[in-house]
This record gives sequence, structure tokens and C-alpha cells, in this order.
Amino acid sequence: MNKKSEDIWHKINPVLGFIAMIFTQDIALRFFFKKKKILNNGFSIPVNSSIILAPTHRSRWDGLILTMAMGRRVTKKDCRFMVTKSEMRGIQGWFLKRLGCFSINQLSPSLSALRYAVDLIEKGEQLVVFPEGKINKYGKKLVLKEGLFRLAKLATKKTNSIIVIPIGIAYSRVSPNFWDEFCLSFGKPIAINDYLNFTIKEFNILLNEKMIQEEEKALKSVGR
Repeated sequence: MNKKSEDIWHKINPVLGFIAMIFTQDIALRFFFKKKKILNNGFSIPVNSSIILAPTHRSRWDGLILTMAMGRRVTKKDCRFMVTKSEMRGIQGWFLKRLGCFSINQLSPSLSALRYAVDLIEKGEQLVVFPEGKINKYGKKLVLKEGLFRLAKLATKKTNSIIVIPIGIAYSRVSPNFWDEFCLSFGKPIAINDYLNFTIKEFNILLNEKMIQEEEKALKSVGR
């Protein structure tokens, strides 16, 4: 296996994962934010389905919040984040690789990265994809990236139970500061099998609408 493949296929380090969970969930999130709200909206964790989490992306805190809400302590599964290549550089990249993250070139994804993502979906792991592709701090309308739906359709060749969960994340201020609030709102799961005849553009319009609906609920909850 070449170095490029090894970088993609990094396994989660159990010791580092445990330390990170304590530091982020029990210390950082607990003491930085005054209030933490989760709106379930009747949501229950799907059983026997492969899950793709599709959250809005407004801050670097988003990943930690998602892990708190849908990570090992809640679902008994780790969140596997698909991130940009720039985020996997240096010391940060060293840690992210060992905490379940992997990089993908959004403009021209490699076959090995696509296979790895599909493999995670097939195995029933929780794949996190930020459809906006980057932090969209002010929530300006963006064209969603094509990767999520493309991956999901590829994975239907391996498993027939794939759902996408639209999620809205909001903070009491645009740039979260000490003792602010955050809210995470779960939307109704989208079964990919019901949308296989959609084009990428059609599906992204649908997904974007669902994500924004959940973000509006979260914004209202934190007073914005």
C-alpha cells in the first residue's frame, strides 16, 4: 500500500480518541458554552441503516458539537469526517487522521478516497459530510458540493439502506465567544433510495432546503 492510501485509511487511535472525547466534550464544550441545546424534532437514531450526517457549517466548533450529539457516547459509533486536504496538513492533520478524519479533493476526488468513503457507508459507519464544502460563516446561499449525493448513489450498489440526516447548527453570535449558546437541530432523515432518479442538482436543492429549515429552528432557539 502506498503512502497516499495509508493516509486515507488511517484507523482511529482508541487512546487518542478517548482523550479527545474527554477534553472536547467534558472540558471544552462544557466550560466554553453557557447553554447547549439539541432539538430532536421527533428524531430517533435509525437502526440498521448507514448514516450520512449533512450539517450546516458555520464554525470550527461544528465538528465537536456533532461528535457530542452523535458520537460514541450516544450512538456507540464514531463520527468519520470527510474534510478538505488543507485541513489535514501539519500537526492538526496528524491528530485528525487518528481521530477518524480523511481528506478528499472536492474538485477531483481520487478513486481511493471514494472507495474508502463508500466502504465506510457500506459498513454502517457514521459519515459526516459538510455539503457546503467550507465554513459559511454568515449562512450566505451557496451551491452545495456534488460529493454527498454522488457518494450515496455509489454506495447504494453495496447497501440498500442509506439515509441522509439534514442538520442545522447555530450559535447565539455569528462568531461564537465564551459563554455563548449553541443549538443543533435534527431534520427528518432522507432515504436515498427514494431519490435515485434525481439529478445531483435536484437532490442538492432538496437537501439545502432541509438544512436551512433546521438551521432556522436552531437560530430561533438561540435568539437570532
